[in-house]
This record gives sequence, C-alpha cells and structure tokens, in this order.
Amino acid sequence: MEQRVSLITLGVQDMATTAAFYERLGWERAESPDEVVAFDLIGQTLGLYPLAALAEDIGVAPGTLGRGAVTLAHNLRSKEEVDDLMQRAEAAGATVLKTPQEAVWGGYHGYFADPEGNIWEVTFNPFSPLAEDGAFCWNGYG
Repeated sequence: MEQRVSLITLGVQDMATTAAFYERLGWERAESPDEVVAFDLIGQTLGLYPLAALAEDIGVAPGTLGRGAVTLAHNLRSKEEVDDLMQRAEAAGATVLKTPQEAVWGGYHGYFADPEGNIWEVTFNPFSPLAEDGAFCWNGYG
C-alpha cells in the first residue's frame, strides 16, 4: 500500500446543507455521480455521501458508524489566515469548538465542526511551511 490518501468520504445525513456549507467556504464541486458531492483537493478529493448509503455499502447499520475521533486539518500560511478562516467558517454555519490560540507545540490553531459535526482543525504550523501550491508536508519534508 502506497503511503497516501486518495479520497476522504464523509457520511452525511443532510447532503444539501453540508455541501452548501463547504461552498460558502469557497470550495467548488467537481463533476460526480448524482449521489455524491465531491470537492477536489490538492492530490485528493473530499466526498460527501449519504450516511445510510455509506452504511449499506459497508454492510453495517447506520448507527454503528457514529462519530469517530477523527479531525481533518487545514493548514494555512499565517495566524491571520487562521483567524480569517475561522470567522468565515462560523459565518458559513460552523460551530466553533476552540477559538484560535497559541498551541503548546509552537503553532496557532482553532477547531470548528461543520453542520454534520465533522471536526476541522485550522492551523498555522511554522515547522511545516506549505509548498507554493498549498501542499503540506510534515516538518517541511517532501
């Protein structure tokens, strides 16, 4: 198995509300089948898929999927960009879980939940600067 993630799928109950939330953040939909909403990322795709259909595809009851202890992170180039995105996310319908602040590891970050409860960390990490195209590499390597 190659060391990469190709597609991140979020099982959601309200496709329209969740898709609109990401669009309000400035994301654009990619061409996709009717039942899937997809947003192309740098080298990956974020897909929204009906929770019941995802459970059926896996072969489990929808209630077993629950909410895992997973966060998605969006790294930015400065503390100011973190503050700005957190404000835009809240205006778009996010619930702010942790206001942006200095992190014990030397960065700056905050957390919000999208309308379905998926948790995003918005962060500036001075030890992992982003590439010109926005690609992230742990500790700046890659």
